[in-house]
Amino acid sequence: MKYDLHTHTKYSSDGVLEPENIVKAAKKKGLSGIAITDHDTIRGYLKVKKYETQDFKVICGSEISTERGEVIGLFISSEIKSTTFQEVVEEVKEQDGIVVLPHPFDDVRRTGIYPEKGDIKLIDCVETFNSRCLRQKYNDKAAQFAGENGLSVAAGSDAHFAREVGKAGIITPQDNIRDALIKGDLNVFGEKTSIVNLVLTKMVKTWRTSGWGK
Repeated sequence: MKYDLHTHTKYSSDGVLEPENIVKAAKKKGLSGIAITDHDTIRGYLKVKKYETQDFKVICGSEISTERGEVIGLFISSEIKSTTFQEVVEEVKEQDGIVVLPHPFDDVRRTGIYPEKGDIKLIDCVETFNSRCLRQKYNDKAAQFAGENGLSVAAGSDAHFAREVGKAGIITPQDNIRDALIKGDLNVFGEKTSIVNLVLTKMVKTWRTSGWGK
């Protein structure tokens, strides 16, 4: 089973991918499924879910903005309404979801949370490979933090464009992906994306938030 656990559709403020196209891209890469983790919403998941089949699973997720940085909730069932780190974690847990820290040590983007010792009991997984971390040392720091603190790991492409889907993720022999993440019964794979994709994403976000894209 091969999954990309961090992807974005057009329902993210900086996304452009149509639900059908993100599934096509994932299947082309040989993925068994994907997690849709749009910024501050699960609307993308609800659209992509329509394309789920017996052989291709779609996981409900969201990358939520907090006062400390971004948190991913996986296997959630409804919108996360809170905006503070502590309350977001509580909401995800109330939905029996998994709390993932995405790109926690990325000094270029500066949108990840820099975890502290007190956060360990709140976190389920650390994203130890994110394709958009331009310097490998950021992924390495994440892996080191997870290892030193007994935390499970996750990985994803952070795709905003079809060509990025499947660049990173996990491989597991388990059918139950949630259990695989909690138990750490998986291997991480990944390759870095081009800096061009990050620049294009910035342009998309500026275009949309300025009102030009309306």
